[in-house]
Amino acid sequence: MFDNRIASMVVACIVVLTFCVNSSGGEEQSARARRPDDATMEQWLKNMVWYHRFSDDEVTAATGLTPQEIASARRRFKIFDENRPTLPDAHVFVLPYPGGRHPRIGFLEGAIDPQRETKISVFTPWHDPGSSQADYVVADVPEAIWSNLGLTYLAHTHIDTVWTRQGIELEPTEWKSLDDGRLQMHRRLPNGIEFETLVIPHSDHVRMRMSLMNGTDETLSDLRVQNCVMLKAADGFNEQHNDNNIERAPYAARHDPSGTRWVITAWTPNHRTWANSKCPCMHSDPKFEDCSPGETKRIEGWLSFYEGRDIDAEFDRIDALRWWESE
Repeated sequence: MFDNRIASMVVACIVVLTFCVNSSGGEEQSARARRPDDATMEQWLKNMVWYHRFSDDEVTAATGLTPQEIASARRRFKIFDENRPTLPDAHVFVLPYPGGRHPRIGFLEGAIDPQRETKISVFTPWHDPGSSQADYVVADVPEAIWSNLGLTYLAHTHIDTVWTRQGIELEPTEWKSLDDGRLQMHRRLPNGIEFETLVIPHSDHVRMRMSLMNGTDETLSDLRVQNCVMLKAADGFNEQHNDNNIERAPYAARHDPSGTRWVITAWTPNHRTWANSKCPCMHSDPKFEDCSPGETKRIEGWLSFYEGRDIDAEFDRIDALRWWESE
């Protein structure tokens, strides 16, 4: 009896450990798997295999496709490592982030089941074509929206939102590809609030605009937004400390170990700038003006890469563009 109890406990421990390991890895991502239809299969596979350099396991986690289905689709669409194109150079290259690979290194318990519909990959200008790894940052725009109602939107599972408290699950959405490399996402929340993000790549930077429409009967206030730039996949920027970060609101920047390569982001009107070393990520978090019923408010965003040592001069140069007034 004693030996049987021990054996049962050992088996139970193995089962629990197996579940925990799977839940923190591929199985966790598969919970958000989205099987592409025939019309979108080719573009998603190019996104994942050619540009993000996904393994078959990561493609499976993102799509639910079996290895056999992946191999068949790659043959059908002629998507191979050997014919991978170079990154376009007419503008900063931006793609929808496909999911299947967690965009953080650490603090994973604070971002369970990350949703891809708010995330974009912005590829750095320092990518080595001969490398087996892609080189990009992931911008989560938005990661979260707060209001006087509470946590009104969250792009992953962590703390309760106003919807999870009511047992309401939001339907998944996708980025819409427009001309000139632009991307657009739109979501309508159950209470009538709508928000939209427009991503506009330029030759040396990416402009972003977010709008929020109040479809409720009450004025919305304290509309704080968390917009996160995650650095896991950016070579030289993914050390888990904040020693290389510089903040001069609305600008947040981080340099590589050489001190000559930088990632810069900004949002305005600005609420705060900060960074999380565990992810690692950096934030320039904006705030919408109070929004009356039927009104639409906007916030403006920027992301760029810089090579040099005088980051303050670069902040000044960007600021002189008065980018938040353009487009």
